[in-house]
Amino acid sequence: MSIPALIVQYWPRLLAGLALTVEITIISLILAGILGMVFGLLSVSKRKGLRAIALVYVDIVRGTPLLVQAFFIYFGIPAALGIQSDPVVSGVITLSLNAGGYLAEIVRGGIESISRGQMEAARSLGLPYGMAMRSVILPQAIRTMTPALINQCIITLKDTSLLSVIGVTELTQTGRLIIANNYQSFEVWAIVAVMYFIIIMILSKISKRIERKMSYGKSKN
Repeated sequence: MSIPALIVQYWPRLLAGLALTVEITIISLILAGILGMVFGLLSVSKRKGLRAIALVYVDIVRGTPLLVQAFFIYFGIPAALGIQSDPVVSGVITLSLNAGGYLAEIVRGGIESISRGQMEAARSLGLPYGMAMRSVILPQAIRTMTPALINQCIITLKDTSLLSVIGVTELTQTGRLIIANNYQSFEVWAIVAVMYFIIIMILSKISKRIERKMSYGKSKN
């Protein structure tokens, strides 16, 4: 069967797999953004205990493979607690925790890239630490962090393919199931690869456009 014929026949399944991929990516990134902001702020806290908590979380995430994290969350924790786990929920949790660790480092780096004089000036004007961070430091840091944040979005989208090993029927798993029916590996993987390529290229173009706008804003300042 030719590639156009495969696309016509399996397009609804491929589209459903792609939709689940995008859905998991969006939900995971929202949760990861919250985790990244919280632990990123903890990592620059003046309290050693809070910095230690952030350090442990980031080191665990960065020090273990995503695949092992997925197995631990989907198989390990349910086995220890004697419960059943949903593959999609486990996948979202895995990606959220993983991306959250990297986003925490991005947030930390963005905050530390801002001169300490900015915080000192804000505090000298009577602003509390939290308000100074929210109103003065973070708006500047976000501009610095934007390229890395978008890059992490692309990485997380690609990482969804690893969730096929725990049974999540995202785009990669859908491709595997289709191949199990027709044994046309080359054609099916070519279609899947092109679908990933199109989505990632769209995100890359958006990233470059945002970067140009941010750079333009800097030049005007």
